[in-house]
Amino acid sequence: MGLMRTLLLKASESRWLADHASRRGFAQRAVRRFMPGEDIAAALTAAEQLGERNIPTLITLLGEAITNRPEAEQVAEHYVDALERIERRGLKTQLSVKLTQLGLDISRDLCAEQLATVVERAAALGNFVCIDMEGSSYVDATLDLFRSVRPDHPNVGICLQAYLYRTAEDLDSLLPLSPSVRLVKGAYNEPPRLAFPKKADVDANYFKLAKRLLAEDARPEGVTPAFGTHDLHLVTRIRDFAEGAGIAKSAYEIQMLYGIRREEQLRLAADGNVMRTLISYGGAWFPWYMRRLAERPANLWFVARSVLG
Repeated sequence: MGLMRTLLLKASESRWLADHASRRGFAQRAVRRFMPGEDIAAALTAAEQLGERNIPTLITLLGEAITNRPEAEQVAEHYVDALERIERRGLKTQLSVKLTQLGLDISRDLCAEQLATVVERAAALGNFVCIDMEGSSYVDATLDLFRSVRPDHPNVGICLQAYLYRTAEDLDSLLPLSPSVRLVKGAYNEPPRLAFPKKADVDANYFKLAKRLLAEDARPEGVTPAFGTHDLHLVTRIRDFAEGAGIAKSAYEIQMLYGIRREEQLRLAADGNVMRTLISYGGAWFPWYMRRLAERPANLWFVARSVLG
């Protein structure tokens, strides 16, 4: 792991830095590259604009590790309201939720109750919810809650992280549930005993997992794997593999973050791929922003430009 990436991931865990950065104008300007605004209205307006260019979206309210029950309940209420707004505006927009936002650090039962509330409302509106994956200490609990809700709710999916050694085994254990999986590389500060420390190894595992997700037995009717990455080399390898295997472009999704590789997202959509953009919003942006910079430290140049102007 590079020194700059390590420093940025360490910074993402600092409450002091988060408190101070959130009040700095230059930091607020810099983060606008990666999010359209802090409220749901800004996120949905961005989703509408992308929809007009044939790019469906996924939205997520930033924040994690909530330990206050009323606050966790407010998050669930917020997501239910978001689903209603999406329906009224006719948007092709799904939800991505973190379980620690819904009370996982308070109690599993509370989190399960909150998750069921969101997923059931999404089902009633014909929408979809992806359970996001957090740090490695939450993997078991996250998979357990997914397993508990998936049999009765085909409209819920799960995110898996390619940098963890355990992910191939986790995927195999989930396949009997016909899971809709969003595969990402991973963006938390994990020790070498749990995660591949070298980018080349993460990339190799990502492609191995992608091929497994594209196998016919992993894609029953109604199940669409999603590949969340800005690595264009990986995107090309996945597309070439799918084409060589006779897999239609409509059988999987490519997902990228709002504000990153914008022209490439438009090109992929124009080329017939299902290109979905993840839009983040909310005031708790600092840890998320540091992890985005850690994914590609070259993005620090954009921070410098914001500071200068």
